Amino acid sequence: MNNLGRILVLGSRGVTGPRPFLNTIPACCYATGTSKKKKKMASKLSEDERNTVLKPLLESGWTMVDKRDAIYKEFVFSNFIKAFGFMTKIADTANEMDHHPEWFNVYNKVNITLSSHDVNGLSQRDIKLANVIENTAKEFLK
Repeated sequence: MNNLGRILVLGSRGVTGPRPFLNTIPACCYATGTSKKKKKMASKLSEDERNTVLKPLLESGWTMVDKRDAIYKEFVFSNFIKAFGFMTKIADTANEMDHHPEWFNVYNKVNITLSSHDVNGLSQRDIKLANVIENTAKEFLK
């Protein structure tokens, strides 16, 4: 059995034996999760906030998602290593914020959608993470 078979399976108790990679997470990562942090309740962006804090993001290439209160942007990097490095850095920040993007990656492209599920729409957390994403992208697009 390879080492992947020995990795903790989320949602299972006392399960042993090989497991498919997609159903596993390394025990070290599971143990360092942020689930114990108290999450600050979010509220949906007001019209004033949409006109002030959302507007600059829309002007920088983010777009509103059809039939959903969410924003989307595609980032194109010079290669896969840059795209993956960008995602890794964002993942660390998102985990600290306990606010995770919906994203998709193929080779040098990363597509990101942000929305807050607990308010069924955009919140200040989405704006904060989008600004972090914008600043991080600048580092990797050089």
